[in-house]
Amino acid sequence: MEGFARAVDDGLKLSKRLVLPGGLPPPKPPSGMERGGDAAAAMLLPSAPMAYAVVSDPSAVDTPDVPSYQPYVYGRLDPPALIPMQMKEVDLAVNCALDEAAVTLRVRWWLHCITRSRECDVRIVVPMADQGSILGADVTVGRRSYNTQVLELEYHTTENSASGGLLKPQLFFLKISQVEGGADISATIRWSQKLDYDNGRFSVDIPFRFPYYVNPLPKVFMKREKIQLTINSGFSKEVLLQGTSHPLKEKGRQGEKLSFLHEATVENWSCKDFTFSYSVYSGDLSGGVLVQPSTLRDYDDRDRFCIFLLPGSGNRKVFRKAVVFVIDTSGSMQGKPLENVKNAVSTALSELTQGDYFNIITFNDELHSFSSCLEQVSEKSIASAADWMNVNFVAEGGTDIMHSLSEAMALLSSAHDVLPQIFLMTDGSVDDEHNICQTVKTELINRGSKSPRISTFGLGSHCNHYFLHMLASIGKGHYDAAFEIGSIESRILRWFRKASSTIVANISIDATTHLDEFEVDSEYIPDISAKCPLCISGKYQGKFPEMVTAKGYLADMREIQIELKVLHMKDIPLDKVLAARQINLLTAKAWLSGDKQLERKVVKLSIQNSIPSEYTSMVLLQTSLEKVDAAQKVKQKPKAQKGPNEPPRIPLHDLRLGFGDRAATRENLATGFGGVKPPETFEMLSKAAGCCSRVADCLCCMWCIKGCSKMNDQCAIVLAQVCAALSCLGCYECCAELCCSGSQS
Repeated sequence: MEGFARAVDDGLKLSKRLVLPGGLPPPKPPSGMERGGDAAAAMLLPSAPMAYAVVSDPSAVDTPDVPSYQPYVYGRLDPPALIPMQMKEVDLAVNCALDEAAVTLRVRWWLHCITRSRECDVRIVVPMADQGSILGADVTVGRRSYNTQVLELEYHTTENSASGGLLKPQLFFLKISQVEGGADISATIRWSQKLDYDNGRFSVDIPFRFPYYVNPLPKVFMKREKIQLTINSGFSKEVLLQGTSHPLKEKGRQGEKLSFLHEATVENWSCKDFTFSYSVYSGDLSGGVLVQPSTLRDYDDRDRFCIFLLPGSGNRKVFRKAVVFVIDTSGSMQGKPLENVKNAVSTALSELTQGDYFNIITFNDELHSFSSCLEQVSEKSIASAADWMNVNFVAEGGTDIMHSLSEAMALLSSAHDVLPQIFLMTDGSVDDEHNICQTVKTELINRGSKSPRISTFGLGSHCNHYFLHMLASIGKGHYDAAFEIGSIESRILRWFRKASSTIVANISIDATTHLDEFEVDSEYIPDISAKCPLCISGKYQGKFPEMVTAKGYLADMREIQIELKVLHMKDIPLDKVLAARQINLLTAKAWLSGDKQLERKVVKLSIQNSIPSEYTSMVLLQTSLEKVDAAQKVKQKPKAQKGPNEPPRIPLHDLRLGFGDRAATRENLATGFGGVKPPETFEMLSKAAGCCSRVADCLCCMWCIKGCSKMNDQCAIVLAQVCAALSCLGCYECCAELCCSGSQS
């Protein structure tokens, strides 16, 4: 994070060399930003889709249309500075269906900070907020176009790790090489986000806070902002827009589908995220069975269904529960990860109510329990648990998951008239994960309806998230993960609240008797939580009746029946909406079973829906529009043939989770949390032979020469030229440290 912010800060300082049309200086920052500190650094991180000029040679920095006199500066920046590019147009479209939001952003930037006779690389960075997944991007620069494709992993690609992927979780980037100064860059970026749900209301938060320095001068460009929102609940229920950050006008209402529009000329680009919330009127449990026929492009010719249940805004009683927290305290959890887990568990304990039971188990090479039995919730027991955690949450040793799970299930065997629940949290991957799943599956089958629910939470990238996903599926629980240290506490609490707010348990669907074939993506149906909708998807053959019945048990053990109307969907592309969910489920099943046919299903789904998976790769394909025009005038080659001039496909990295890192777990490596990666390393061009100079920070233009172990006459000449240029720029506080002891010229 610090490296990225520092590069942007360097870029903003470099941009002071610019003189905009009319002789005006760049826009001034908001008050307080120039004082520095963590708050100022946070303002430099992308909070909306951004494009940056990657500048390693500051002599190229100038306005492209009206060049100004610029004192020449010698040397190279390594790592390069990132100058935020100004934005000309922005168009945001959000399409909500069920609990998913598909986001499409069209934007146009211009390379306002590089003289037309020079080129530089451009980095496009897209923050996707919480639970976002990239779906693709298309970029046009002059007569070149770039687009992403999803291909099988075996496809031959050109290795270039700096061309795109994830800078950090939910922060996607692409690098476009050799863009000429003054050029326009048009991009269409697509990603998906999960909708939050609480008390009958859906909501979403889309990063849309553009910093002041991307605003072109009003006299140069008219800024037109457009936001389109479409909501399709899928049910014949009243939909109400509850709140929005931007002024939206309703443009149409057709059945359960609503559309809204905001379009205006603005003085500055949006300085706040685009947030909205809406409710689907439902006083009690409700839902429907959404069905859609297969299409010609489907890998499976069976029809698709989705059973979607809303808990409603009614005050259904939540099950009393017996909760056992099973927490990894191996050496890799040292520091903030374990501290954040402890804080989250303390908060979760405080949210348990009278009549609930709890216990805490920590595991590494050994196992430690807060109590030898389940403890009733009381102020005294919660306080004792907090004291126990302060003493016993010590990160050391290895990772042994099975022993702790067995102990938790043994503890819960004594629970009566409560819903038994296990909350497993780990940051590691172990050798016996397949055996754990099979053993737990057998144990839960033997216990029948009294079997505990198992919810799992993964911390960082070293754990096997597909193992945790599968274990939660077998245990009819919830899975979630945190890939950044700063999000651990909030995500654990959200996960705990979903899993601990059960209002209907032991769900069954009466559908198989009416159909020739009925296959559910997950064979285990979780309980209904008051905090999130329940979605059950799969494939079928035959004909659904007009109504389907879902059955379950309430907290007072009365049976409830929910009548679900079968709805034939035309406006909601179920295959697209459910694709990511289905890919994750099938990948977890393929991991557990080793079934190659399931892996092939994942590959086909991934390519069909342009969603990266563990068996596919997203690549960046560059196309020259001149070659496309020329090819249209001649007979093209058959599609299966690949000519020698076929453009390279460059893989985009870090889009796959992987199946855990057992070696890192055994060595207790604590590096499984993502952060902003350093910018690409550029070749250091030295003007003086034998002089290993590097560029460092300075108050205005960041130029100083540090760490030089060999000083000669040429070095002195270069230093004198740099200082002369700096004095022209008004940078009087440039420092140069020369370490010359024992050096030879």
